[in-house]
Amino acid sequence: MKIEHLALWVKDLEEMKVWYCNSFKMTPGEKYENPVKGFQSYFLRFEEGARIELMKKSEIQETPNPRGSNFGYAHIAISVGSKEKVVQMTEAFRLQGISIIGDPRTTGDGYFESVIEDPEGNWIEITD
Repeated sequence: MKIEHLALWVKDLEEMKVWYCNSFKMTPGEKYENPVKGFQSYFLRFEEGARIELMKKSEIQETPNPRGSNFGYAHIAISVGSKEKVVQMTEAFRLQGISIIGDPRTTGDGYFESVIEDPEGNWIEITD
């Protein structure tokens, strides 16, 4: 078994597609639209084949609680291959104005990682 993909609800589907593709060298699939349900989505593929689905639907609402204080998915982790790449990408995101939640460090469970927020506030661990 394997995880086939993970999905994120987003506010601005086109902006988030561009950001994820540019930031993590992902390739977008064709846009899917279901006008009856007011639903739109893109599947974005990493070079190695894993996928993220970005979805938009008019009825989705933000939670009143800040990130990190709700049950459910906490973050996604994207392995970039090396400690140097973690540091490099974190600094590049900082220069872009992306919020850095956790600077590069070795965690208690042995990962070398940083934590950023995507433009809509979803947490991403960048790991080696």
